[in-house]
Amino acid sequence: MQIGDWLVLLTAATAAGWVDAVVGGGGLIILPTLLLVSPGIAPQTAIGTNKCAAIAGTAASVITFARKVPIRWRVMVPCAVIAAVTAGFGAAAVSLIDRDLFIPIVMVVLVGVAVFVTLRPSIGVTLITHEPSRRRFLLTVALSAGLIGCYDGILGPGTGTFLIITFATLLGTEFVRAAAMAKVINCGSNVGALVFFGATGHILWALGAAMAVANIFGAVIGSRMALRRGSGFVRGVLLVTVVVMVIRLGWQQFG
Repeated sequence: MQIGDWLVLLTAATAAGWVDAVVGGGGLIILPTLLLVSPGIAPQTAIGTNKCAAIAGTAASVITFARKVPIRWRVMVPCAVIAAVTAGFGAAAVSLIDRDLFIPIVMVVLVGVAVFVTLRPSIGVTLITHEPSRRRFLLTVALSAGLIGCYDGILGPGTGTFLIITFATLLGTEFVRAAAMAKVINCGSNVGALVFFGATGHILWALGAAMAVANIFGAVIGSRMALRRGSGFVRGVLLVTVVVMVIRLGWQQFG
């Protein structure tokens, strides 16, 4: 890759860390950018390199959120382990995806996230009048960790967003707390996928390490912004980014 390509990817990694920390969906920026900059890259390598950057950003977000937001660690940590295990199995299934279908699949995920976020602007804003039972909380988080964690290993883009939407919708969790919970689970799924892709040689380590630093920088800024300003502004940025990525990927695939 040329120097310009590196600059594009590092900028994308910074933006992804910022967006991921606030509304989730940082992979919606990094993975499509990798596919755009390196059209010939294998799906496993693209996802594996993305995980190298993403795990650094999610870890930084967890630390930042944990200082301000109460997190039920006795539930979240075991569920993060569940996410790590299922993400590992999901990563193992990536090779089964036809490369010719990979970009269209990413495009479908991008459009799905954009439509849902557009149609549900109140997610994470309207608070519930009572807390969910411990059983409901545990089952919701555990099932979300298992299912969405597996998806994170297979593909990844939108994982944080899906988790936030799930917690906000099914548990009525306030947005910032839902984002903090999502980061813990997402951190686990990133670890599981990273271990598999690293063990099978599907990570560009130099690029991944550089993107990880950029992702941390964006994640810290994004986490602090989430604590101060909420979701509205970054949700708009996410929607604009998704639309641009869909148009660009569509042009690359079908133009």
